[in-house]
Amino acid sequence: MNAISNAAIESAALRSDRFRLEREADWQRLENIVVRMEKGRLRGISDEDLLALPGLYRTVASSLSIARETSLDAATLGYLESLVQRAWFVVYGPRSSLWEWLRGFLGGGWSRAVRGIGFEIGIALLVMVAGAVVGWLLVSHDPEWYFALMGREMAGERVPGASADALRGTIFGNTEKTGMSIFAAQLFSNNAQVSILAFALGFALGIPSLLLLVHNLAGLGAMGWVYWKAGLLLDFAGWISIHGTTELFAILLSGAAGLHVGRAIAFPGNRPVLTATAEAGRRAAVVMVGVVLMLVVAALLEGFARQLVDQTPARLAVGGFMLLAWSAYFFAYRGRAGR
Repeated sequence: MNAISNAAIESAALRSDRFRLEREADWQRLENIVVRMEKGRLRGISDEDLLALPGLYRTVASSLSIARETSLDAATLGYLESLVQRAWFVVYGPRSSLWEWLRGFLGGGWSRAVRGIGFEIGIALLVMVAGAVVGWLLVSHDPEWYFALMGREMAGERVPGASADALRGTIFGNTEKTGMSIFAAQLFSNNAQVSILAFALGFALGIPSLLLLVHNLAGLGAMGWVYWKAGLLLDFAGWISIHGTTELFAILLSGAAGLHVGRAIAFPGNRPVLTATAEAGRRAAVVMVGVVLMLVVAALLEGFARQLVDQTPARLAVGGFMLLAWSAYFFAYRGRAGR
């Protein structure tokens, strides 16, 4: 039994050595090129090596495939997997630096992606407005709906029947409040979860994304009714607008991005479903990267500006400015990448 095992081991070792010897020259040549490129020594690479690079990458990738199929030794497999991975980044990896990518993203790439989902943005906007109206009407008909939409813990002092002074105290007089940075981080985390969920649920044909938008905006509509009953609707609008025009815009884009992917799955048109979904997914991913940036801005506005700016006109001015700025960037600014 031991003799048979030793023979099998020797046979495998010989097979592995022979496999390596037959192809090792190409592996070493590719590795030398990759090492030079990783170190930025492009001038030391000959034209012949550069022209041979794609072919060498495919050759080594083929060697890796054969090695896996024939169960060669772990050391050879590990070496080939590492070399193929490094070569992939050299051959097919991104060519631009982080600064160049950021310049292209903010210089028109992001706004172009947002305009590409304009149809879904329109639908999501209608759904969000409808959700706010539904929340308002439900609570005005039966205040008990308020707690179904908001939750008693989240509502705090903002409940139906609360006095005007109590409600006014929730939106004014917080300039001395401490721990704003922690509060901003918590808000960012919560809003990021809502936005990511609205996007992720888009893969279920976009319907859950729309329902999530309705639910979130119904709560806002319900809260608006509470402040309206106390004669504080304009103050509430100012309180919510200073960060809400950015935050709600981000949630709107998240829901629209999810719906965009869901629509590509349900209605791919003349393209294969996978092709349509991949194209929509890439566009939606660009939108979502920007959404993260918007949520950071919204968290800073909510955690700092809303507490420090204690007058309704000033709050409305800040919120209105942010809304105009985002709208102008998305729909008026083309930039070099958007042409």
